[in-house]
Amino acid sequence: PLSITDPRYAGKVVVINAWASWCGPCRGESDDLEQVYEQFKAQGVDFLGLNMRDDRQSAQDFVGDRKVGYPSIYDYAGATVGDLGIPLPVLPVTVVLDRQHRPAAVFIKSITAEELGAAVARVVAETSGPVAG
Repeated sequence: PLSITDPRYAGKVVVINAWASWCGPCRGESDDLEQVYEQFKAQGVDFLGLNMRDDRQSAQDFVGDRKVGYPSIYDYAGATVGDLGIPLPVLPVTVVLDRQHRPAAVFIKSITAEELGAAVARVVAETSGPVAG
C-alpha cells in the first residue's frame, strides 16, 4: 500500500491533505488543492490525500466526482498522520512536508489555493535545513 515512506516521495516536498467525503470544508477546498497540485507537480511536488473516518465507497465517489489528480490513502483511523506527529483534532488538515519530510506548514482548517500555494512555493525554494516561519 502507498504511504509517505514510499520511495517515490524520497527527497520531495509533499503536501498531505487529511479529508473525508462527509466534511463540508473538505469538499469546499478540493478545487483549491487540485489547483495547487497542478501548479507545482512539474516542480516535483507530490500530493497525497489521507481519507479518514469515512466510508470507502463514498471516498471513491468523492475522488471520482471531483476528478482529484493525486492519490489518496484510505486511512480510517488516521495512523499515517499520527506517525508524523501531527494531531488531527478536526478535518480538514493540510501539511506541507519539506524534503526531509518534516512538517514545514500545517493548516488545521480549510485552505485556499493562495495560502497553500504560498506555503508550497516557500518550501520548494528551500534547499535544505529547517524552514523559518
